[in-house]
Amino acid sequence: MTPKQRIHVAGHRGLVGSAIVRALEARGYGDLLLRTHAELDLTDQRAVRAFFAAEQPEVVVLAAAKVGGILANWERPFEFGYENLAIELNVIEAAFRAGVRRLLFLGSSCIYPKLAPQPLKEEYLLTGPLEETNRPYALAKIAGIELCRSLNREYETDYLSIMPTNLYGPNDNFDLRTSHVLPAMIRKFHEATLGLPDEQGRPRAPQAPVTLWGSGRPRRELMHVDDLAAAVVFLLEHAHAAGIPDGLINVGTGEDLTIRELAAMVQRVVGHQGEIVWDESKPDGTPRKLMDVSRLRGLGWRPRISLQEGIRMTYAWYRKHTAAGTAARP
Repeated sequence: MTPKQRIHVAGHRGLVGSAIVRALEARGYGDLLLRTHAELDLTDQRAVRAFFAAEQPEVVVLAAAKVGGILANWERPFEFGYENLAIELNVIEAAFRAGVRRLLFLGSSCIYPKLAPQPLKEEYLLTGPLEETNRPYALAKIAGIELCRSLNREYETDYLSIMPTNLYGPNDNFDLRTSHVLPAMIRKFHEATLGLPDEQGRPRAPQAPVTLWGSGRPRRELMHVDDLAAAVVFLLEHAHAAGIPDGLINVGTGEDLTIRELAAMVQRVVGHQGEIVWDESKPDGTPRKLMDVSRLRGLGWRPRISLQEGIRMTYAWYRKHTAAGTAARP
């Protein structure tokens, strides 16, 4: 890797892609090829092939994806499967066709079996059934891993698949129907603290109770997206698929907590003093998803942002940059 190399970051406006762009620019990489969805639809094979043929990137970071929480995945399984498969097939194939030798594919911890031993090691892939609520998304990500693995074995490319843990941070999705657990909690506690109307538009008093899905007993590992971006740049500069089994490596903190513990932490940061109600009629999802990060630590990388500090940073960003966060500030 040299600062002059042309790097295409697919999905540069999203939570992950925007953080990777910031990290690359901070390291002096100035020739970044960035396209919005309006400029380049990654589900359009002809358009993707034309882009790669014209621009000839030397390195590709595939961070584009259709993502969402339990509700979004459950309600729109076809869209999550189809769109992610289309993006991966088009970008990975077009990159190879254009002679790109170095590619980094961003997957997800949900690729691992629902009841796999904890922590989740890379070799647990395809050893058991997936979590039903996000199976189409997980299968799409597994297909991307296999494409990269197959190209490496057959054509000696250097395509690395990175499996991040649950991520959060600036540019996250705070929509209550489609967001992941942490941004949803931030918004729910913020609005309840102010006494803003609930999800059905009903009025509430300040410090109103907050209802959260499930039992709160599942455990989750969370990483600030800027740490993930730092890991991506580190791996681009220091790791190669040939030295990593199946070209697959987990990225996480190696620590987790219960959803109840997470809720209490977010509640303190936001300043909510009301009751938390757990709706156990709603699904919990996977009981636990803790990543084994031995491979990454063996290469010499560790995260720097603590969960509590990361939540503070994310809540500050939410209040400054979102319509819901800036409305009726206390």
